[in-house]
Amino acid sequence: MIVRVTPDAFSPTEALEAFGAGDARAGACASFIGRCRGEGVHWLELEHYPGYTEAEIARLAAATAEKFQLLDLLVIHRVGRVAPGEPIVLVAALSAHRRDAFAAIEQLMDYLKTDAPFWKREMRGDGAHWIEPNSEDRQRRERHGQ
Repeated sequence: MIVRVTPDAFSPTEALEAFGAGDARAGACASFIGRCRGEGVHWLELEHYPGYTEAEIARLAAATAEKFQLLDLLVIHRVGRVAPGEPIVLVAALSAHRRDAFAAIEQLMDYLKTDAPFWKREMRGDGAHWIEPNSEDRQRRERHGQ
């Protein structure tokens, strides 16, 4: 399992090409790439608590990997300033079967949206706005339990 929190831009394509390469047990690799939305947004800034944020994401990822019996799991999450169109997050799940890989991606993304210790702020033309999970985000998260 790989969990990386980074201020650096990353290439989802390169990360996915290297992930799970050569694992003959894998029948599926599902992935999700989240990007910074650009409509009216100059940039998104993500703050975190170094060390704690990585540990908490690793805890959430390990629980997800165990629940869905994943062969491997990859999480890359940006911090700092992210420009519109740039990737913010990549989550990839390697599994024997596609159903588990897709379900794991959905659950982990819902966890990241609501439980991961990030503080997000969008800069728009009218100033900075803090971003919080909404009720729909929380409802999706509650479906997964834990």
